[in-house]
Amino acid sequence: MSAPSILAVVGMQSEAALLPKGLRVVVSGGDPARLRALLQNQPEDITGVLSFGIAGGLDPSLITGDLVVATRVRGPGGAYAADPVWSARLAQRCGARLGMVAGAAGVVGEPSGKRLLRAATGALVVDLETEAAAAFATARRLPFAALRAVADTAEEVLPRAAAVGLTADGRPAAGRVALALLRQPRELPALLVVARRSRAALEALGAVVPRADFTGDTR
Repeated sequence: MSAPSILAVVGMQSEAALLPKGLRVVVSGGDPARLRALLQNQPEDITGVLSFGIAGGLDPSLITGDLVVATRVRGPGGAYAADPVWSARLAQRCGARLGMVAGAAGVVGEPSGKRLLRAATGALVVDLETEAAAAFATARRLPFAALRAVADTAEEVLPRAAAVGLTADGRPAAGRVALALLRQPRELPALLVVARRSRAALEALGAVVPRADFTGDTR
């Protein structure tokens, strides 16, 4: 039997760098539309899909660094089920909470928007990649799982500068961030907080990678 060929879907290169060497990775650069196009060009030998990276908290009980594994995904394009066996094993190994993950077409930065999304979906967290990854897996009839770490919490504001912080290939866009800060210099303290939260979330993910399940085994 051939080895499993899992496709990991991330938003940033810093997330991709945490994954095991040799794993296939698609980096969206925080652009769900671009991600959908990239996924359409993936080969047919993929055996499972994993959404991996940081997320925004929607459940007020979650703090930075908490881990969430999706049971279902709900977004503008529809609702999708995660593979229950793979997800349960992933959650157990990583000490993660199981629950709904919301997809969004853009950054949900205001606490009021997070509260509305939480009320509409019941989701624990929101990100920009999981819905597209789940839709792709469902269309290909592949097992799907999502492992996400909370960066910004439900009551924290994401400054507008954070929304322009990535290049198309998922690297930091320092020039665009600097320009945004020139226009809104008051956002600098909040942006520094976001950077610290993101680092903490990435560290939480990195800590569980050695024991996470990247096989997609549904037995």
